Amino acid sequence: MAIWQALSIGFFAYLGRNQVPWLFGTTGGWYGIGRPLVAGLICGIILGDIQAGVLCGIAVQAIFIGQITPGGAVPSDLNLAAYIGIPLAIVAGGNAETAVAFAVPLGALGVALHNFTMTVQAGFAHRADKYAEKADAKGVRQSNILGTSVSFVERFTIVALTCYFGAPFAQQLLSALPAGVLSFLEVGGRMLPALGFAILLKQIIDEKWMISLFVFGWVFASSFDITTTALVFIAIALSLIYVLARYGNTPPNGGDGGQMASSTGTTVYEDEEGNYEE
Repeated sequence: MAIWQALSIGFFAYLGRNQVPWLFGTTGGWYGIGRPLVAGLICGIILGDIQAGVLCGIAVQAIFIGQITPGGAVPSDLNLAAYIGIPLAIVAGGNAETAVAFAVPLGALGVALHNFTMTVQAGFAHRADKYAEKADAKGVRQSNILGTSVSFVERFTIVALTCYFGAPFAQQLLSALPAGVLSFLEVGGRMLPALGFAILLKQIIDEKWMISLFVFGWVFASSFDITTTALVFIAIALSLIYVLARYGNTPPNGGDGGQMASSTGTTVYEDEEGNYEE
């Protein structure tokens, strides 16, 4: 890997890091180019192998597809996992399973680095508070810039140096691994995305019977030669049928007035202001 490629990957890793303000905050950074799928495309363009980058990005993204970041809590730093695991897998001639094998421990390492960085940055926040009490806008701006520079030093330096010096090591490591170990990594790499989807299903399923909808979609997609776009429209149609069947007869609120029967058999009318009368 050339030095300019390692530096470019390190720079994008910094822009996609959590709590970095430049790309509309976490919207364009952590939730934008910080996602493994986007990172795979970026790394593929920089390294000249877009197909391998996207495939590695898909595999790594599948692991973390159910991950959320409540507040500043980072369960696993998928940014570090993507911007180191994906380029190392590409330059080492590995496949998507190799990127997944690199990503899992790197995600745990990224959490420790993130917590350490946030602890150091807390000092700059208190420094900014002192300048704010003095109405010193320049001091507040300097404190904010110095605070985010800690994130730059941590993410840019670690990613760039690891990609540049770690690429030959990663290539030698893969060449030296026995066939059994590589087979284990391949099987584990295919299992971890399933775990990611299981976490996502646990978050979005309210009732247990809804699992049957997932099973139906999986069987339908695997049994017929159907594109993802067509499958999306089928899912939308089924969702509309379910919503209309369950909520279609519910009287809307704030209409021209409706009526409903009370427990005593008396008809109760609702006027336009939401008041009830017999």
